[in-house]
Amino acid sequence: MNSSALLCLMVTLVQLRPCSPSTQNSSTQNTIQSFAAIRRVKRGWLWEPLFATEEQISLHPVYIGQLKSDLDKQDGNLKYILTGEGAGSFFVIDEYNGKIYVTRKLDREKKPFYTLRAQAINRSTQLPVEPESEFIIKVRDINDNEPQFLDGPYEATVPEMSPEGTSVTQVTATDADDPSYGNSARLLYSLVQGQPYFSVEPKTGVIRMASQMDRETEDQYLVIIQAKDMIGQPGAFSATATVTINLSDVNDNPPKFQQRLYYMSVSEEAPVGTTIGKVFAEDSDTGDNAAMDYFIEADSSDAFYIITNNETQEGIVLLKKRVDYESQRRYSINVKAVNRYIDERFLEKGPFEDTTIVKINVEDADEPPVFTLENYVMEIVEGAMSGTLVGVVTARDPDDNGSPVRYSIVHSMHLKRLFSINEHNGAIITTEPLDREIASWHNFTVTATETRNPEKISEANVYVQVLDVNDNAPEFPKNYETFVCENAVSGQQIQSISAVDQDDSAEAHHFYFSLAQEDANSSNFTVKDNQDNTAGIFTGKSGFRRQEQFYFYLPILIQDNGTPPLTSTNTLTVTVCDCDTEVNTFYCRYGAFMYSLGLSTEALVAVLACILIFLVFFLAIVAIRQQQQKKPPFSEKMEEFRENIVSYDDEGGGEEDTEAFDISALRTRTVTRTHKPRKKVVSEIQSLYRQSLQVGPDSAIFRQFISEKLEEANTDPSVPPYDSLQTYAFEGTGSLAGSLSSLGSNTSDMDQSYDYLADWGPHFKQLAGMYSSHRTVGD
Repeated sequence: MNSSALLCLMVTLVQLRPCSPSTQNSSTQNTIQSFAAIRRVKRGWLWEPLFATEEQISLHPVYIGQLKSDLDKQDGNLKYILTGEGAGSFFVIDEYNGKIYVTRKLDREKKPFYTLRAQAINRSTQLPVEPESEFIIKVRDINDNEPQFLDGPYEATVPEMSPEGTSVTQVTATDADDPSYGNSARLLYSLVQGQPYFSVEPKTGVIRMASQMDRETEDQYLVIIQAKDMIGQPGAFSATATVTINLSDVNDNPPKFQQRLYYMSVSEEAPVGTTIGKVFAEDSDTGDNAAMDYFIEADSSDAFYIITNNETQEGIVLLKKRVDYESQRRYSINVKAVNRYIDERFLEKGPFEDTTIVKINVEDADEPPVFTLENYVMEIVEGAMSGTLVGVVTARDPDDNGSPVRYSIVHSMHLKRLFSINEHNGAIITTEPLDREIASWHNFTVTATETRNPEKISEANVYVQVLDVNDNAPEFPKNYETFVCENAVSGQQIQSISAVDQDDSAEAHHFYFSLAQEDANSSNFTVKDNQDNTAGIFTGKSGFRRQEQFYFYLPILIQDNGTPPLTSTNTLTVTVCDCDTEVNTFYCRYGAFMYSLGLSTEALVAVLACILIFLVFFLAIVAIRQQQQKKPPFSEKMEEFRENIVSYDDEGGGEEDTEAFDISALRTRTVTRTHKPRKKVVSEIQSLYRQSLQVGPDSAIFRQFISEKLEEANTDPSVPPYDSLQTYAFEGTGSLAGSLSSLGSNTSDMDQSYDYLADWGPHFKQLAGMYSSHRTVGD
């Protein structure tokens, strides 16, 4: 075996990373090249597996092993060099003999091994005689760590009364020591606290039930578990964990009444549904295991019932129907409480129920009168005379000292007009005859009131059925519209008729049809009774002429099967129509309408044409008037009419003379006037005018009057200029007409007559109207 193969074999025994032959070959080749002048010899590393114990504390380095080359002659010519993890700090090597020492305390839990490299070189040449090789120093474990419960404290729940051996929970401790070396990490579990109820498996830490336990006795237990390493040997480390074990409830307890007898009371006036009292049964269990239902047993009266309050688990006794002190004063009922959810595992403990007795006393009260019936049904024949007895209602005071009662009808005025009641004995009579065809039933309410205590009132319903008598004769159900063609043949059916009867019939209605005696011998029409409450009208001859007779009136006799039978005569009107054999209803109706008007078709067309022409003429007139109303009274706009004072010396030739002055001045639009209410202006001017009649032209009042008149003419835009009344004190100089002023007149304006203005023609019509109205106002 060559030196490289031997070296690989020795290193493989202790190294974590194996040495490959190819690597060693490469190293060997390098060495051979370095020592080309040296002869090839057999050499290699010699060492034992290296271990260092953790937690060693020493003042001097501790020897752990030696590295040695087979080329070492013990002459000190070789030098050993150590490199890698911890070299020089944790580990040192004697460079002369290859001994390795540990100089510091090691902790396996922090670093379990160290990887180092060793090399041997020639001191003289400083060349390697052994290739650098990697090796491992393992840290040997000691028991220096305590077990730990990382998940504590623990809490678990197990149902009460669980059988022995039931698994509760599992606790697990961990130890940081090396589990592959020695017993440092081998744990043993034991129970410190919790006997005799629980046990723990030494190796697994599983806690189990050691006996059956009752939650109602104690519902929580505190268990302490200990874990020791070194399999519990002396000097071992230990740790404890606390486990809180809760017992969950199961239904293992029946309900129990704390009272074997309950006393309750209820007033006889209490309405149905009144709470009478409560019972309670205790159950040591909790939640749904304590839920229960209450039942009533042995209650022959069926006057009470019980419900369960799910929140308080109480039984509430309620009134199922009214009780009567005079009838029964005491009741005794058995109430049972039964668990709602039963666990079959505990059925051997007995029934999960309990029973108690409830005694109920009925308290007396002043009760209202009681009718013998809640609803009275009575009958009366229609048409019975006023005062006929319909029936009797009866009520009594149920108390021991019974009070007399008074009856009355409480309803609308309509029913009071039909019925009345005797307030002492409750007899109901009619106040007027009843008609079944108007109303077949009458419903009203009767009250009974205690005479000693009017507040005590009770009511009863009365239903009166009006029995039918045969007092209505049959009649046609509608007005038949019957036509017959002029060319109808004998025996042709022209109408089917039926009848109705407002009366009821003990059996089905049956009607009989026939012609009245006075028309029975007529050969025009016949009646055939179909024996099914219908009849057919047939022609008795062929051919009818409208000119001879337009209408035929057939008296039809209809008899019912009542007792006694009633008969009525109904008239059927047959109209002759201008048709062949088949009746066209629309055409026949039109012909009948024209006949009733006494017009022919041509006459009707002429009348309609006249109406149309008149309508068109009327609409044309209305349209023309509406167009005229829209046309303005003046061709020019009102805003173009303005008043202006034009001063000129020439006398005008009248209103028709338009060449004496420029009329365009009257059409100017530049004058802006402020409107003044006309009524106010007229009243002021009239006052000034009356004063001016008594003064001369030089008077201030006269000048003010002229100014006011001028202002009125200038500021009144509502009247065109030629419609305005302009009054001046003097006529212009040189006028041949002379003065028109009345200032010098001995008569007042009120005495002056202006009737002659109406004779001056249409041009003075406006002026004459103004003076006439002024005189009328003055008067």
